[in-house]
Amino acid sequence: MMAKRKTALGELAERIDITPANLSVLKTGKAKAIRFSTLEAICQELNCQPGDILEYKPDQ
Repeated sequence: MMAKRKTALGELAERIDITPANLSVLKTGKAKAIRFSTLEAICQELNCQPGDILEYKPDQ
């Protein structure tokens, strides 16, 4: 979604008040959890739905 919206990671991090490092963890899929408030802020800034940025992957 960030690429579609032509938004850089640092720019989005600043707009949603999260560190670029924490946003990077979310972006790379290494996060174990996400706060609903963070998810809401991301969706609001990118004008998308949670399903547009989340993907379920069962443990391997």
